[in-house]
Amino acid sequence: MEVTDLQAVATSPERKRRILKYVGISAGVVLVLVLIAGVSLRLWLSHALNASLPQVDGTVHTRGLTAAVKVERTAEGMPAIHAGNLHDLSFAQGYITAQDRLWQMDMLRRYAEGRLSEILGSMTLEHDRTQRYLQLGAAADAALPHVAPDQMQLLNAYADGVNAYIAESEGHLPLEFRLLHYAPAKWTPHDSLLVGLSMSQELSTSFPTKLARETLTARLSPELLADLYPVGSWRDHPPVDGHPSLSAPNQDPPDAPLDETQTKLTLPASSIEDLQHVLHPFTCDGCVSGSNNWAVSGAHTATGKPLLSNDMHLGLDIPGIWYETSLESPELHATGVALPGVPFIIVGHNQHIAWGFTASLADVQDLYIEKLRTSAANPKQREFQTHDGAWLPVATRQEVIHVRGGKDVPLEISLTSHGGHPTPVISPMIPREQRPLALAWTVYDPEITASLPFQAVNQASNYEQFVTAFRSFGGPSLSAVYADDQGHIGYHAIGKVPVRGDAQHPSGLSPVPVTDGSYEWSGYVSYDLMPQALDPESGVLATANARITADDAPYTLSLDWENPYRNERIWKQLLPSKGLTAADMMKLQLDVYSDGDRVIAQKLAYAIDHSKTKDKRLHQAADLLRVWNGNMEINSPAAAIVSATRTALWPMLLRPLLGNDWRLYRWNSRSFVQEELISHAPARWLPSPYSDWNDLLTAAVQEGLRDAHAPGDLSHWSYGAMHRIDLQHPLYGTNRIFRRIFPAPAGPGSFPLPGDTITVRAGSATFGASERFTADLADWENSNLNVPVGQSGNPRSTNFRDQWSNWYDGKPLPLPWNTVKAQHTLTLEP
Repeated sequence: MEVTDLQAVATSPERKRRILKYVGISAGVVLVLVLIAGVSLRLWLSHALNASLPQVDGTVHTRGLTAAVKVERTAEGMPAIHAGNLHDLSFAQGYITAQDRLWQMDMLRRYAEGRLSEILGSMTLEHDRTQRYLQLGAAADAALPHVAPDQMQLLNAYADGVNAYIAESEGHLPLEFRLLHYAPAKWTPHDSLLVGLSMSQELSTSFPTKLARETLTARLSPELLADLYPVGSWRDHPPVDGHPSLSAPNQDPPDAPLDETQTKLTLPASSIEDLQHVLHPFTCDGCVSGSNNWAVSGAHTATGKPLLSNDMHLGLDIPGIWYETSLESPELHATGVALPGVPFIIVGHNQHIAWGFTASLADVQDLYIEKLRTSAANPKQREFQTHDGAWLPVATRQEVIHVRGGKDVPLEISLTSHGGHPTPVISPMIPREQRPLALAWTVYDPEITASLPFQAVNQASNYEQFVTAFRSFGGPSLSAVYADDQGHIGYHAIGKVPVRGDAQHPSGLSPVPVTDGSYEWSGYVSYDLMPQALDPESGVLATANARITADDAPYTLSLDWENPYRNERIWKQLLPSKGLTAADMMKLQLDVYSDGDRVIAQKLAYAIDHSKTKDKRLHQAADLLRVWNGNMEINSPAAAIVSATRTALWPMLLRPLLGNDWRLYRWNSRSFVQEELISHAPARWLPSPYSDWNDLLTAAVQEGLRDAHAPGDLSHWSYGAMHRIDLQHPLYGTNRIFRRIFPAPAGPGSFPLPGDTITVRAGSATFGASERFTADLADWENSNLNVPVGQSGNPRSTNFRDQWSNWYDGKPLPLPWNTVKAQHTLTLEP
């Protein structure tokens, strides 16, 4: 048969029908197989999730206990652990926490030490490189020998409890381990220290800001720099001040001290932005890991006894960072939130006292531009010059990053020394950095890193015992508020803060990397000289990451305080109040009034009124702004207009002077800086295309509306349309397959979010109040506590996201004390 005949047969209608029939049958078979595979996968996932749910009733026999421990769980999954001694209490806390949070605990230690790539592959390699250069693992190793023997026993007991659960869960570990095909290593005291160090990193990593400021310093005049980098504000209310005026007039922004030795070899914006993203991949613009806390005396309350509140602002995830727990033994009874991986209660109350924390933002890091040379005696050895001119060998540490599915990545970490402790040379982790930059950080001091105060805090019965517990505490640097059942309220800044220069003649702080010996650490600020107060006449103590030092303070603790608005609002609400209740405390935690935004709204309305624009939508914006009450509510058009305008204004001001480097401006109080610039309208900041500030601000409103895709009729716009929260489980919630397979989403979903970064209710898409806590010193049973999502990390648990609506709507949940309404009771037997 000829070729043409074969082609005719192949293309005949009957042949086509036969081919289509086979294709149809094959496609049907494939579809059935896909459906079977999908159903099988769903069934397997459901079985795996159900199998990994912890046992919460009955009896479990486990090695490591000396006596039986009873664990009662509330409807929200909060365990109340009752043990016969501290050892068994720590063991049980480790065991029970692992029941709900084992994969989170494993990720926390891996995140801190730089070991994520072992399970996640090359996608986390840059993070792991950064963490290895930061040497948190080495810091934990160095601190272990300095941990007090009694604390080491309790760390070991906690680890034994975690490991007992790991051993008993073989074959039905949390699903994340099975999906990623690995099993958790045994927990150790080293891992508990790593978890604590990760919190120090979250709250006290300031060196990228110093690099950014160095770049801007090389581009801007001292006058412009002073505008951008104020130290504190006229709105401040340090807790140690008696009763300063809260209505002081605007003042010119103060000069920020600058370092005259700074180098001109600065980095481009992209390098520092890359570094900031690796260090804080989920942090929003303007979000500062901080918090609100306050205590009011009985003079302000309905009961005549104090109230204390705390909501800690951190990155939000699923599960959340805190784990609600109640601990009780003959030696200790405390309740509140614990940090998974660490024993005892971090924030909460015992039978006599209550306490809470905010980040103090004290500066505990310095960057040194090292002078290096090759040793004359050994060409393979490098040396660094000390501040007194001596040359010492550069030490090295070998690290290996194991990458799943890829090749191992070896690293050699160079170490110099400052303040008597190793300082890693971190230049290789900063893109395009050519200078040898060494990082000094308090966590590298093993003695203070080894200080573990929370057993003593949980057992304290008065203010003296409370503050004594933190005397040797290394970090992070925090502002602690306190209240007790005797009616006292107190405040103390805690955490070690370095003294730069000679102790008798300190050099102050450097806002940029330094090149000489003026800023060598000579010790730490005396604990007795740290900001503190007990029973102030006003009956109010509050902090919210704003300036905590008085004008006559003996030491400068920070140059970079947070915006003053949250702190100012708290003081203004509390000082004149009487008859306050726990419900009033929750109301204040949910407050969304923004004085800074309201001031700017008035300025924008004025600017539009006095500009040449005939744009009807801009004049509608002015009408909405001028009558706005300042509340950042989700249904508010004015709040949306102000927010969009503030975002648009920064590049309009900074890009003409800095080009793309404008993005490096990340000062904590930059919202206050913007208010001051708009209020004072300095000619030195007016970009050349604009005739005056009215035209500039009008153009900023127009630009903001365009960038935010505002509707034609602004009365139909709402703040909640552009400001939303969206929390998802890092594994289940980000994968479309998982989201389709699971009957309920692995997270609450997307919701409009009131407030902004400068309201008491601070928040963004993945940032906000990681817990809300209020202690009623008149009646512990009237205290309340709420976490954003839930106690469990398992989507099949009833406690996976059962607290979301309470957190989002601001409905407090009771914090059990002596009376626990147990839904489940588990007994751990030796």
